Amino acid sequence: MTTGSAIAVGSILEGTITGITNFGAFVQLPENKVGLVHISEVANEYVKDIKDFIKEKDTVKVKVLTIDANGKISLSIRQLQAPPPRPVFREERRPVVHRAPEVTFEDKIAKFMKDSDEKISEVRRNTDSKRGGRGARRS
Repeated sequence: MTTGSAIAVGSILEGTITGITNFGAFVQLPENKVGLVHISEVANEYVKDIKDFIKEKDTVKVKVLTIDANGKISLSIRQLQAPPPRPVFREERRPVVHRAPEVTFEDKIAKFMKDSDEKISEVRRNTDSKRGGRGARRS
């Protein structure tokens, strides 16, 4: 990147705003050239109205983005500005993982058997009460 009056892609130049439209601003450059700063290249933030950022006859520094075959010059003011600050998040912390003590296979089987026996006895109690209890005569 060079600073000076040579107009080439990547060069940084000073120019004067000569016209503002709803899609960008025209900039008078050295060597009687005119370039366009598209509205998306005016600022690092969202630009709803370009007139909130620049006015006609303002002197601005621009970076040459492209020069097409017809000689149209695309410019950027935004790329010469400091990048926007990154949002500050609270310190990244790892989630606290509470680990259960190691359970052996035998412990798991014992628990399963106990739970199973409790469920079976509950089912038997409910079934027996509907039948009239144990020892009732069957006809």
